[in-house]
Parts: sequence; C-alpha cells; structure tokens
Amino acid sequence: MATKTGIEWTEMTWNPVTGCVKISQGCKHCYAERMAKRLKAMGCVRYESEFSPTLHEDLIDLPRKWKKPRTVFVNSMSDLFQEAVPLDFIQRVFETMAATPQHTYQVLTKRSERLLELSPLLPWTPNIWMGVSVEDARVMSRIGHLAATAAQVKFLSCEPLIGPLDDLPLNGIDWVIVGGESGRGARPMEEAWVHAIRRQCRGHRVAFFFKQWGGVRKDMTGRLLNGRTYDAMPCRKEIPLALAP
Repeated sequence: MATKTGIEWTEMTWNPVTGCVKISQGCKHCYAERMAKRLKAMGCVRYESEFSPTLHEDLIDLPRKWKKPRTVFVNSMSDLFQEAVPLDFIQRVFETMAATPQHTYQVLTKRSERLLELSPLLPWTPNIWMGVSVEDARVMSRIGHLAATAAQVKFLSCEPLIGPLDDLPLNGIDWVIVGGESGRGARPMEEAWVHAIRRQCRGHRVAFFFKQWGGVRKDMTGRLLNGRTYDAMPCRKEIPLALAP
C-alpha cells in the first residue's frame, strides 16, 4: 500500500501499519481516521477494522522493489511507535528503510517516550528522518525526547497548530513544518503563532516549511505566508559507501 499523495512535504506514503489510538488534542479531528472510514465504506480490505491498529506484514518489504529514489512519508495512516506495534515489527520496518538508501523516509510520531526508549535498538541511517508532532505547548516535551535519539535528521510537525509555541528548543532540530487544522470542526490557527515559529527557525538556522492555513476549506485559504510560500527542507545526508547496506 504505497500511494502518491498531495501532502506538500513528501512524494508518497507507505503504510505497513494502519489505524491508531488518540492520545492528545492534536488527534481530536484526525484526518487519517476520517479517511479510514471512507476507505472501509469503499470496500478496501485493509480497512475492514476501520481505524483499529492493524499490522500489514506483506507491506514491510515493499520499498525494496522501488528503484527510482522517492521521498516517503511512513505510516501516514498510523503511528509506528504506538504500543500496539511490537518492537520486532518496528525493527523490520527500520531494516527495510536502512537497506534502501536511495529513498528518503519521513517517520512521524506522537509517542516520543517510546521512540526514545527504542532508539538504541534501531538502525539510524541518514535517509531516515525522524519527527514528532507538537501541536501546542502542552506536548513540547516530545522535542526533548526526539533530540535525545540517535536519528541523524530530526524534525517537528507543528500541525495542527492549535496554540502558541514560544521558546522552542531547536538545538539539534533540522526542520519544522507548520500547518493549520483542516476539515469539519477545524480549530483556528492564529497568524502570530506562525510568525513566531518562523522567527525562531530563522534564528536557529532551521529549515521552515509552511504547509497550509487550514480551515473547513483548506483549498480556499491556501498556503501563502507574507505573500509567498515557504518550502525549505533539510539537506539530504548521504550514506558513506563503506556504510551502505
């Protein structure tokens, strides 16, 4: 289950795990949950359990078949580090990523404590970008957990941004994505919050990516900030030939 995507900061998605359990306010209007309901209604067999955590063993090795380099968002429909995913499954997903250095993988989690716990047991090759979701100041501790891992490229997804994020600890962080919530019931994002994060990124020389303003109709609000788009991304770190699998 690899799919081209309209997500602005990646090229495609790969979902060896689908389904999740909500753990914080950023999960309240989960887009993946809404999509899972639609896919089940359409008869998609991988969503028979709708949004219950489900492991797809047959998809773990899928990227090994891709020759052309791709940028891949891993588990856009789930969270790889949720408790329902066993360590050995996580390790196999990471082994596939490490064995395919031509691709860049973007992994995002809200389970930063488990990420930190398992970090020593995972192969952190340069093509594996690790991120945490930070929707407001209540979950800023996730950044410290991420910073303490052995990931070589680290990023924050401040989406949906539902509160100000002042004094972000950006040392060791390579990239910050900011976006407003979209869809029915979307909570508003204040422009001042976005500008504050951009200033902090500029001060720490961190790549800043503005994804969208959000709202019920995100296609109407767009993604312009200061009359332009912000699409910065980290520079890809190459794997030395001597270390490549």
